[in-house]
Formats: sequence, C-alpha cells, structure tokens
Amino acid sequence: MDVGLINGLPGHPLFVHGAVVLVPLTVLALLLCALWPAAARRFGWVLPALGLLTLVLVVLTTESGEWLEERVRETALVEKHADMGSDLTPWVIALFVLTVAVWLIGHAGARRERERSSVPGSPPQGGVSTAVRLASSVPARVVALVLALVVAFGAVIDAYRIGDSGAKAAWHGRFSTSESSRR
Repeated sequence: MDVGLINGLPGHPLFVHGAVVLVPLTVLALLLCALWPAAARRFGWVLPALGLLTLVLVVLTTESGEWLEERVRETALVEKHADMGSDLTPWVIALFVLTVAVWLIGHAGARRERERSSVPGSPPQGGVSTAVRLASSVPARVVALVLALVVAFGAVIDAYRIGDSGAKAAWHGRFSTSESSRR
C-alpha cells in the first residue's frame, strides 16, 4: 500500500497530526478505564478500537515518513528524526495490548457483578469461572494500571520527542522571527 501521497501531497504530515491527537487521547482513555472500572464498562469495545486505530495510524505515519525521507534533502535533523521515527511503534503496540487487557478486565468485572447481583433464592445461572474472578481481581487491576502508567508515560514522551525532532527538521531555518514586510 502506498501511503506516500494523498491528493498529490505527502501523506506524512496528515498522518502525524492524527497520531499527535490519538496517542494522548488513547493514553487518557486507557488510564481512565484502568483507574475507574465503571468507565471501562461504559467505554466498552471503543477502548480497544481506539487502541487499534492509534496503532494503525502510527504505522501509517512511520511508513509515510520513510517514503518522504527518500524524497527530501538529507540533513542531520532529517536523519535524526527518521532514526527516531520507528521508536514509537513498540509503545503503541503495548498501548493497544493494554487497551484490550483493560477492556477484558472491565468486561470480566461486569460479568462478576451480574453474577453477584442475581436475585437471592433464584437458581444460579452458572458460577463465575476462575478466569473471570482472577481477571476482575484487585491485583489484576493494579498490574494493569501500573503497566498502563508505564506505557502511557513512554508513549507520550516518545511521541513528543519524535514530533519535536520532526518539527525541527521541517522548520529549522525556514522562517523569520520578525514579521514579513509583505502584505
């Protein structure tokens, strides 16, 4: 798939803007759902879908960046940015995995609550499995939260660093700090 050009222009800047929005948005959604189980139940399948969309967008950004690198003048700033470009992918893979895990934990917690709230005296509708109990346990939620915090920090810091290096590569020496006399 050629992600280099969109409507005759390089696709990389378009994908970058999407990634700059989606990485922190996905991080915030993940942390909210990891901290607050009720939020995970309300988000439902949207959380892992957001994680997947973010992953796909970051991969498209990286691929289009590699395409663009071959078509711009080589500078030290471009090389630095290109070298950093693929560093975000492992963080976003982990982000996606954690969105799925937190969604599953929230789903297991909801199932466990439904089982507990069944009407007393009515016949049980099947016991809660050991896997559901384990997945919705406090230790599992704490582990998911700690991992989410680590991955969130890594993903946001790396996205910032890569974006900063890209902005420097694109804009260094290409503008004036004073207003233009042309009007």
